[in-house]
Amino acid sequence: MNTLFPAPSEGSEFYLGSLDKPISVGELTELIKVKLEGTFADVVVVGEISNFKAHPASGHLYFSLKDPTANLTAVMFKGSASRLKYKVQDGQRVVAFGRISVYPPRGNYQIVITRMEPEGMGALQLAFEQLKKKLEAEGFFDPARKRPIPKFPRCIGLVTASSGAAVRDMLNVLERRFSGIRICLYSVKVQGEGSAEEVARAIDHFNRFFSKEVDVLIVGRGGGSIEDLWAFNEEIVARAIFNSKIPVISAVGHEVDFTIADFVADLRAPTPSAAAELVIANKMEVILHVDHMVKRLLQVRHRLEFAEIRIDELVQKLVRSLESRLADEFLKLEQWRGKLIAHQPHRVLENYRVRLAHSSVRLSKALAPAFERIRNQIDRNIVQLKHLNPRAIMDRGYSIVRILKTKKVVKKAADVRMGDELLIELSKGQIKAKV
Repeated sequence: MNTLFPAPSEGSEFYLGSLDKPISVGELTELIKVKLEGTFADVVVVGEISNFKAHPASGHLYFSLKDPTANLTAVMFKGSASRLKYKVQDGQRVVAFGRISVYPPRGNYQIVITRMEPEGMGALQLAFEQLKKKLEAEGFFDPARKRPIPKFPRCIGLVTASSGAAVRDMLNVLERRFSGIRICLYSVKVQGEGSAEEVARAIDHFNRFFSKEVDVLIVGRGGGSIEDLWAFNEEIVARAIFNSKIPVISAVGHEVDFTIADFVADLRAPTPSAAAELVIANKMEVILHVDHMVKRLLQVRHRLEFAEIRIDELVQKLVRSLESRLADEFLKLEQWRGKLIAHQPHRVLENYRVRLAHSSVRLSKALAPAFERIRNQIDRNIVQLKHLNPRAIMDRGYSIVRILKTKKVVKKAADVRMGDELLIELSKGQIKAKV
């Protein structure tokens, strides 16, 4: 054995290679892998998630688990990740179940997680809160979008298990409250793998093929654990209820149980039996209500008959009153007609017309001399204006001389200087000149 290597320490069983025959990096890594994976085959570790990344193509999850003193690389393969009910995020404190493994290409160890739960809160409860927050932000729970449930539906659609106690309870209540009403049942799994998809498919089926026949849907099941009721907390069911054109009543579990479906539905019933009671009125109550309305209609009819008689009396009284008034007014009209004929208004108008014509002739004669004087004065003024018009003077050979630049009229020789350009305006035309 080469003297460069120290002697085995106390308790050591063997050397891993020698200077003459060293082992490869791969062999050493494989020995470490076997040792670690054999020693830490099952571990449960708590830590905070950081550097979380989800590989979109493979579906694997990569992240680290850390605490104030250490950091552990972690991987969760697609098969295990697909069973997570909640959304993994940085900063979550989780309890991870898995095994320690060595990744030879990088020579580091990691934990391969097969199951993971939020610390202090169950995975299902966290998933519930995450989905509730997401759908609330999208307006799924807005009261303004919820539709009223028809009081007297012609047909009720049931989405539940055909063999469960819930469907028997609903059918019994519906038969008791209003026998003979039409009911359409779409039987689905209400728990376990694939149940959420079946519930959503049933809601979609009713909307696609029976939206005109079915007036309301009851979607639900009897009580159970949160795991049993989980199908009604799945996003696919929430979106099916949200997109339903038919009003939906959610009836899941017992009165204390709340699911995402309850928040999205148009109406939440505490139990399936309560949903059956809410969806339709009691037949006897309806009959009693109809009898009461018939009695009220008869009373109204008697009142209308009495009112009709009273109206006839008032009409006759009104007619007599109007006939009397019309007779009085006709008499007054005849009296005024007689007075009008006696005064002969057409003759009065003719007299006024003749007087107006005479007045017009007299007025014309009186105004004629004044009009003549005014006309003569205007003619004299026109002649005088013609004599004063500068253009008339220019016609006799005179002109107006202006300095071209300033347009100022030249009145004397001192007004111009050598080199000034002049504009000479004649009776007809203009001349430019220079001093």
